[in-house]
Amino acid sequence: MERFEAGHPVFVETTKWGGRPHWQYTGAYLGVDELGDWVGFPAGTHNHRPGMEFHSEVDTVMLVPRHGAYLPAFHAPGIWCDLYVDIATPAEWGGADGAVLHSVDLDLDVIRLSDGTVKLDDEDEFEHHQIAYGYPAEIIALAEEWTERVYAAVLAGEPPFDGRAEGWLERLASGPRG
Repeated sequence: MERFEAGHPVFVETTKWGGRPHWQYTGAYLGVDELGDWVGFPAGTHNHRPGMEFHSEVDTVMLVPRHGAYLPAFHAPGIWCDLYVDIATPAEWGGADGAVLHSVDLDLDVIRLSDGTVKLDDEDEFEHHQIAYGYPAEIIALAEEWTERVYAAVLAGEPPFDGRAEGWLERLASGPRG
């Protein structure tokens, strides 16, 4: 069942552990499939966090999974990676109209470069923040478990890393943009 009509604005607000501000950006709801909700961010979307901001160079779609501690962003061709997966707490919908998406970024990232190479990033940051931010043991275990699961799924081409995002990128390019 569709959460919103296609094109409905969605505000994404990520934080670091303890409510520390992190990335914020606005996109458009695209639809839903058996894995979760899909949100689109057209080229030019303003992304900002304390100390950094940029406008995206290519269209991007994000899956908000029904289950799991990750947020994958699939990028149209033209930048250094085609997939950037934030390992994060399960995303929650909120706000007055339910169109605010919140998740806590847990530092670790699984990235597929434009040449197909898959790598794990920010392991040093994850280790540092465990101490600096006081991650509870269950959060450390959650992040480690989902990093392993996502990394393996990306390498194997398992859903949602099975090419389905291309259809959502096409929908973003041809449909409502919020």
